[in-house]
Amino acid sequence: MRIAIAYDCLFPWSKGGGERQYRRFAEEFAAAGHDVTYLTRRFWPEAEPPIIDGIRIVAVNADQELYDVNGTRRPGPALRYARGLFTHLLRHRTAYDAVLVSALPTTNVLATRAALAGSNVIIAADWLEVWEPAQWREYAGPVTGRIATALQHLAARLSPIATCHSQLSANRLKTAGLRTAPLISPGLIDVADTPPPNFTAPPRAIYIGRHIPDKRVETLPAAIAAARTHLPALTATIYGDGPTKALVQAEINRLGLTAVIDLPGFVSQPELDAAIRNAACVVNPSAREGYGLVVVEACAAATPVVLVAGNGNASTELIEEGINGQIAASTTPETLGNAIAEVISAGTLLRKSTYAWFTEASQTKTLTATAQAILALLAE
Repeated sequence: MRIAIAYDCLFPWSKGGGERQYRRFAEEFAAAGHDVTYLTRRFWPEAEPPIIDGIRIVAVNADQELYDVNGTRRPGPALRYARGLFTHLLRHRTAYDAVLVSALPTTNVLATRAALAGSNVIIAADWLEVWEPAQWREYAGPVTGRIATALQHLAARLSPIATCHSQLSANRLKTAGLRTAPLISPGLIDVADTPPPNFTAPPRAIYIGRHIPDKRVETLPAAIAAARTHLPALTATIYGDGPTKALVQAEINRLGLTAVIDLPGFVSQPELDAAIRNAACVVNPSAREGYGLVVVEACAAATPVVLVAGNGNASTELIEEGINGQIAASTTPETLGNAIAEVISAGTLLRKSTYAWFTEASQTKTLTATAQAILALLAE
């Protein structure tokens, strides 16, 4: 098949779970013998276009910044990408047999349906996340949040084929008006990138990700302080960057933890892999996750994970408490700190059961299996 993947970011020129997922889908589709085009935006120097073996990269628009100073996706770039996607697909209505379009943002789905209306092109909408109306209003404000909710419902109803990556998203798609049963992916484990396991590690907790309000990174310093009442030798490293990083630094300063918690920003992938492998636990206090790639990446290195329960946090579906980590009931210092201390105190036994969980999951819950399931769905 001639397949187009439509997403406005491309790994590693842009970093994130969605970027890595769609890049790997493109690679898997190409490896299976299909002709693959990646429709994205140009956010690299024009004289240095990205090159990926076996994949044609087409920029349908150019925008440098997707997010505002608060880490919220700006509507302008989303609309301009949707317009560029619409224009490209309208001009190339016979160039593709199928389009896998990311429903983040949902305007991508609407643009694709409009451009290919009446054609024989198969359209599949891939939903990284599906939000409730209250989440949209909190994220984007009362007016834009209501508009986003309405667009999400419309995109769900206009998704002839839908794929998602958690039961949470599948349930919300049904509520939003999806007319068919979605394909829930078996998993997104990428076994090709798994580091060797490490069954011993010093008492060190790490966080990996962007610093934006939904991730609640600023709650970590107080939780680390609380955990240190049980584990005085505990240290932490908080990786990543974003608009709430200043709040994180302020909390570290307020609690007198500058010698305990490092804040290095973004680092290279090899350094990040080593950090995961040598951490006693990965902790993520995020309020929302569409899948939780960091969970399986940590488990691949035998590093257990601490998450926080929440209505929008699908990553908790990956945790079996006492097997590969813990789910804290809240981000209060005592609750989250106790979960961190409990996981680290479990030591080698928990690390071995974490790796056993990954070994079993990696037989079936893989990104390759998901890509193959999507291809089978398109072919059918």
